[in-house]
Order: sequence, then C-alpha cells, then structure tokens
Amino acid sequence: MRRLYSTFAGGSPGIGLLILRLVLGSVLVVRASFKLWSDPPLTLTIASVILLAGAILLILGLWTPIAGTIVALVELWKILTLPGDKWVWLLLATISAAVAMLGPGLWSVDARLFGWKRVEAPPRKSSLTSR
Repeated sequence: MRRLYSTFAGGSPGIGLLILRLVLGSVLVVRASFKLWSDPPLTLTIASVILLAGAILLILGLWTPIAGTIVALVELWKILTLPGDKWVWLLLATISAAVAMLGPGLWSVDARLFGWKRVEAPPRKSSLTSR
C-alpha cells in the first residue's frame, strides 16, 4: 500500500487533504443518504450504497486511493447514464480522483497503518566483551 503514496503529507498540505476528504465525504454521505431514503431503482440503490461506503472510507482516510477511484468511477457512470445535474457529478468525480492520486495525508488511518515507522534497534554487544 505504501507504494501508492509518495508521502503522507503533514503540516498545511496535510490539513488541506484532511479538509478535502471531510468535505467530499460528507457531501457524498448526504447525497447518497437522500437518494436511499427516496426508494430509488435497484441500480441507483447499488450506486448509492457504494458511494456511501466510499464516503465513509474517505472520511476515515482508509484505503483512500481505492475508495477515491471507486467513487470517481461511480460518479462518471452517473454522468454517462443518468439524467440530472451532471456538473455536480463531474465535480465529485474530479475531487475524488484528485484525492485518490494525492493520498490521504498525515491525519488518516492509512498513514497510521501504512506510513513510515521508526524502528529502534537494540544496541549490539561488542565482540570484545563476548570473549
């Protein structure tokens, strides 16, 4: 998983990625929830459940490249096959793809699971003291 990210950005870029993930995820949660409450057809129900799961993963910052790519693909599918507000879907697809490519940032579950870790090696015994 580490090779999917260049680094886990900290500081201002990390905060920016956190804000981006939170806003994108919350918009997706609200839109998918409204769609699920309106009793949509089966294809839209499946798409809404996928978007809801992807939104939760993006908010947590877990499996961010995979979740962002899946959300972007579902939004592109909606652009190509459904009538409606294609500009909102395009915006969500673009932001999802950008988050998938940039990574989750330092404040994410991915950074905790797959980030660089510091390992302290115990001191070695000198060869002189072992004789």
